[in-house]
Amino acid sequence: MNFSFCAVSSELSCPSDMVLRFSFASRLFPREFVRFDETWKKKHISLSSCRGTRKAFASRHYVSGVHLEDSSIAEKSLPRRETGDRLGLVRTLLIDNYDSYTFNIYQALSTINGVPPVVIRNDEWTWEEAYRYLYEDAAFDNIVISPGPGSPMCPADIGTSQIVIEFFHYCLFLNLTLVGYVGICLRLLLECRDIPILGVCLGHQALGYVHGAHVVHAPEPVHGRLSGIVHDGNILFSDIPSGKNSDFKAGHLLILHATFTDLSRYKILRHSFLQVVRYHSLIIDKESLPKELIPIAWTIYDDTSFYSEKKFLVPVNNSMSPSSDGSVISVSENLETQSYWPSSHVNGKQDRHILMGIMHSTFPHYGLQFHPESIATTYGSQIFKNFKDITVDYWNSYKSSSLRRRKINNETAKMKVPGACELLKELSRSRSTGNDSSYYGNPRASLSTSNKNGVDVFEPNEKLLRLKWKKLERIAHKVGGARNIFIQHFGKSSGNDTFWLDTSSSDKARGRFSFMGGKGGSLWKQLTFSLSDQSESTYKHGGHLLIEDAHSSTEKRFLEEGFLDYLRKELSSIYYDEKDFEGLPFDFYGGYVGCIGYDIKVECGMPNNRHKSKAPDACFFFVDNIVVIDHHLDDVYVLSLHKEGTAETTFLKDTEEKLISMKASSTRKWNDQTIPSIDSSTSFVPDKSREQYINDVGRCMEYIKDGESYELCLTTQNRLKIGNTDLLGLYLHLRERNPAPYAAFLNFSNANLSLCCSSPERFLKLDRYGVLEAKPIKGTITRGSTPEEDELLKLQLKLSEKNQAENLMIVDLLRNDLGRVCEPGSVHVPNLMDVETYTTVHTMVSTVRGLKKSDISPVECVRAAFPGGSMTGAPKLRSVEILDSLENCSRGLYSGSIGYFSYNGTFDLNIVIRTVVIHEDEASIGAGGAIVALSNAEDEFEEMVLKTRAPARAVVEFCSGGLVIREDTSCVS
Repeated sequence: MNFSFCAVSSELSCPSDMVLRFSFASRLFPREFVRFDETWKKKHISLSSCRGTRKAFASRHYVSGVHLEDSSIAEKSLPRRETGDRLGLVRTLLIDNYDSYTFNIYQALSTINGVPPVVIRNDEWTWEEAYRYLYEDAAFDNIVISPGPGSPMCPADIGTSQIVIEFFHYCLFLNLTLVGYVGICLRLLLECRDIPILGVCLGHQALGYVHGAHVVHAPEPVHGRLSGIVHDGNILFSDIPSGKNSDFKAGHLLILHATFTDLSRYKILRHSFLQVVRYHSLIIDKESLPKELIPIAWTIYDDTSFYSEKKFLVPVNNSMSPSSDGSVISVSENLETQSYWPSSHVNGKQDRHILMGIMHSTFPHYGLQFHPESIATTYGSQIFKNFKDITVDYWNSYKSSSLRRRKINNETAKMKVPGACELLKELSRSRSTGNDSSYYGNPRASLSTSNKNGVDVFEPNEKLLRLKWKKLERIAHKVGGARNIFIQHFGKSSGNDTFWLDTSSSDKARGRFSFMGGKGGSLWKQLTFSLSDQSESTYKHGGHLLIEDAHSSTEKRFLEEGFLDYLRKELSSIYYDEKDFEGLPFDFYGGYVGCIGYDIKVECGMPNNRHKSKAPDACFFFVDNIVVIDHHLDDVYVLSLHKEGTAETTFLKDTEEKLISMKASSTRKWNDQTIPSIDSSTSFVPDKSREQYINDVGRCMEYIKDGESYELCLTTQNRLKIGNTDLLGLYLHLRERNPAPYAAFLNFSNANLSLCCSSPERFLKLDRYGVLEAKPIKGTITRGSTPEEDELLKLQLKLSEKNQAENLMIVDLLRNDLGRVCEPGSVHVPNLMDVETYTTVHTMVSTVRGLKKSDISPVECVRAAFPGGSMTGAPKLRSVEILDSLENCSRGLYSGSIGYFSYNGTFDLNIVIRTVVIHEDEASIGAGGAIVALSNAEDEFEEMVLKTRAPARAVVEFCSGGLVIREDTSCVS
């Protein structure tokens, strides 16, 4: 029997008396809902699954080998438990509350514990399953409960509701035990009294909530912002300085002598103490803490700032207050007298400190409101190490105790946990002395099979591709550069069925190679994919694929498992000899080039799409003939692929001869030949008015205030009918007006689709050495009209707390996404919040890198991170659900990716922003911005307009023959 309800403390008021509580609960539960199971040694009460009315969406594509993919129980074997600390290894059960930072915790624990945790989502196990793994199989030494969106009072967020907790307290009062699913996170905190547990953010709030503390709104939402922390010296904070002992005198984030007129005097003062990142809108009310919960950490003061330490001198109280007799008052005394904490007023309310950490007085349970796993939290790794030490010490002391109740099986434990064998693989791999570099250079090589004579044997559907190439040294500039090469070789038919991955930025540090090509040899084909309509009976996130070959023959298929699965299988069917591309300085040698639309997110664990895209959801060419320009050395490479056993084409010879005969003066001005297709007064029309967009920003901020999201990347579309236009000419004009390092031109003639992209942002890249790299952008400001104004605007962006918070949230999100598919301990951030300058804007850019796990395919890497976090917000899953409800149309190809999947397993993809998508004679430009707690609705609208302006003006200029500048920002031109 199923029973569904949602009751939170603000909606229900239960009597305090236990019997009255149960009387109240019995009116909700039917008589047959409560039963006694005589098969157990003591009485148990069994509840059917009690979940919220809003069912959480479970991803099938979470993390290979570690996440428990479904509820089926496959029998695995664990090695015999060792005595002592079991060689220093600690096995953690990591409960994921559908958060986007869980795998940052996973990465940290993997290196600190010596073995990766097992990750499950909060609704994935019943209590009976959890009990078996924790107690009967003794599979885990401790538990970590992750952050997550929402509130511990909401069933869909944590797995149960207030009335179930009241009912559970009654069961404890009568020495009864609940049987059945009532929310694994809260149940673990209540019943696993003899297992160390650490709750982070939502997990921390859950710890307080289950023991009777109140969870309330914080004085203000704090997301992606930093605070100094003072602690009481608890073992969880061993070897971590507290604010009270860190020579903290005048505020922890200071800039001395900073003026806008004398930037050379800009100086930063840092203090060595615990500085933490906070992502929360709710807090535990410290006044409601029950006696069994002990506070162990607080904010130094409830003002917040960020890592750039940007605050100007603002005097605050000293960290240690002397008493009247000159002695130093203790922390506990200060808490009682409230003399320790500097006061502040937020929304008219005074608050002196925010509770940041708690522990249970008798259980080994701890909670942290802040995020120790964030890249900007100091001593985060030390906190996790301390929790490991707590676990080891706890079990060592428990082994000698006659009171021990938890069953430890010293024989071989049968752990029926999917993914357990993967833990052993991770462990053995982490102990290896080194990696096989040849494997990382050629991830497909290990899939080849050989007969006894050493001859490769292939399955019928697999193919061996051979690469031939030619290098023409220092010729690119002589023939007019990439622009002229593309026009002369691929632009004769207005660029139909061509691609150009174009590093058009003049800054060589941001891009080195451009790739281009057109309809090629016998391997060439075009893929056009559209997701199924949800009304179709076959709808299972699949879709319809149209394949066209070089001879214009077509084939239609229905892909039940979706496009990404098809792409993965196609790439895995290809074999190659890595000697073919030895000496090439780039990673794309042929394969798939094209675009993936935002709605492909349904194949990446995201919820169903609310809107259907008019344009295809994915379009790709398989390209076998490529021209590559090296912008650093001025070289040109010509590449041609063919299948083993087939004749080579003449592409190398023909292209070389044409390049040698070209002259730089042959470049044409395409816009001089353009016939205007629109009136000069025409403007792009946004799908949402200024008022509608500002209202949506307000709604986003309400969701953020209620803890549903940390950041929401709200977008809209701007549209213009342009008629019959020279689309290649339009792109050439755009790249002159707004050059970018990840620009692109794509034309798919049979789909009536073209993309003119001037993106400054890389989504994800995988190189030949197995290194994954993401370069998220968050934070944009216009260029100044003078050099002085330009520098001031650049500094304003760098010091903007809002933009820093936006960027940090996405950096932590990308670290999480890479952490799902990268080797433990390999994810790092070599560049945090650099400001890069482009033709029309300054942007704040970070770089995240990690080493891909050897058993993860390139497509699975993309699946783990798509859509790019800079276009969704965090936590990603809940944020996407909210955005789908707010946005009134499909994003289409905007917010997706353009790039390549090379046949040898590398890829490089951008984020589709600053892009004109032309489909069936309509040009559309998507734009938006990240909404955070510090956002201003008017400013967010202006930022959206700013991001639209450069590509929109380029379109109007080219299509009308003249520049149009409008003061009315409700329309963009």
